[in-house]
Amino acid sequence: MEKFEKLTGIAAPMPLVNIDTDMIIPKQFLKTIKRSGLGVHAFDEMRYLDDGSENPDFVLNKPQYREAQVLVAGDNFGCGSSREHAPWALADFGIKVVISTSFADIFYNNCFKNGMLPIVMPQEAVDVLMKDAEKGSNARMTVDLENQVVTTSDGEAFAFEIDPFRKHCLLEGLDDVGLTMEKVGAIDSYESAVGQSRPWV
Repeated sequence: MEKFEKLTGIAAPMPLVNIDTDMIIPKQFLKTIKRSGLGVHAFDEMRYLDDGSENPDFVLNKPQYREAQVLVAGDNFGCGSSREHAPWALADFGIKVVISTSFADIFYNNCFKNGMLPIVMPQEAVDVLMKDAEKGSNARMTVDLENQVVTTSDGEAFAFEIDPFRKHCLLEGLDDVGLTMEKVGAIDSYESAVGQSRPWV
């Protein structure tokens, strides 16, 4: 998993509340177990018109937000069914940070496992960040995980809280497999000892 330390990029405003996982990645795209290739289907029902063409009114289709890496969203982001494809789709699109006043627990946990940073902030802070995101591609937002600060294009800074263990995993680029591999020496030693003491196992 790629390390996450500090990001300066375009932020897209998505002030809708209760954006559920079916809105993020509709059920017909859940057949794959690959993490790649889902970005084109992210927000499919809002992003495309009935004829398959892009909806020009959808925020991520607008020229200034096509390269967005930060999503500033409304309350209760990622609610609904517990599909891991939702963070897969966002990550494959290029989103690395989602900022909201609250997240559904399962989606929140899945973000960390897939190298994304979900940030919970009070409504007052999200309102300021939303307005900053509305400025378009000329306004770059900075997310500093080490110092736990989000800074607007105008230099206004907002601190955020994060679990120390999850912070460590993102900074070091460790998913569940990576965490296990950190213990590979101890695992090998244990298996060797067991093999000698119980060779029939």
